Amino acid sequence: MRHLTVVTAGLSTPSTTRQVADQIADSVTAAVSARGEAVEVHVIELKDLAVDLAQAMVSAGVASPALTEAKRLISESDGLIAVTPVFKASYTGLFKMFFDALDPKAIVGMPVVVAATAGSPRHSLVLEYAVRPMFAYLRATVMPTGVFAATGDFGTEAGRALAQRITQAAGELAEKMVTQHDSVGGLGGATARGQVEPEETRERAAARAAAKARRTGTDPEEEFTPFADLLASHDGR
Repeated sequence: MRHLTVVTAGLSTPSTTRQVADQIADSVTAAVSARGEAVEVHVIELKDLAVDLAQAMVSAGVASPALTEAKRLISESDGLIAVTPVFKASYTGLFKMFFDALDPKAIVGMPVVVAATAGSPRHSLVLEYAVRPMFAYLRATVMPTGVFAATGDFGTEAGRALAQRITQAAGELAEKMVTQHDSVGGLGGATARGQVEPEETRERAAARAAAKARRTGTDPEEEFTPFADLLASHDGR
């Protein structure tokens, strides 16, 4: 079972941001299923966490139970879809606040599809100059295809191009979600036939290591280093 988390920063109900998020999630679910895996989808509506995020920001990061659960969902996921509306030519403050509240290692190596919605196609580069750099800073693995949807992309001929972008981005994310924890080779970097594992398998090993390095930021034991590790390089002098 793979776990997919969707973070959507839409403020209205219904929301075009949530609509795009759901379309991407449905497409990822179909793509993962086509690869022989089941997927469970978790949706985090940031408007429901607005007060929790504001309180965390002014209380040295003390998180409410709802925000703590959202942090846990994020870090334990196999893939992430992050969708924001465009306000003042960038992502919303609520969107930024949520990712500011995460542990710096919360999404290390995590496959992510980034998406944005806006009233005008003039904002289509927001994914490249604002959203993608933020996730690169958090050391996530951002899929090559981003999804931008303007008002004109709904219910028109342009909607076909949007659907194609969603399908392509979903396929990229599904591939990462399914393969990042697989181990098709044998022990010691060799397959059952004695052949050296391909580069792709080494990439999967790196992805598994990144997943183990993630921290939710909600468990004090995540910060604990055993004394044996602290003294490992000490020679007694």
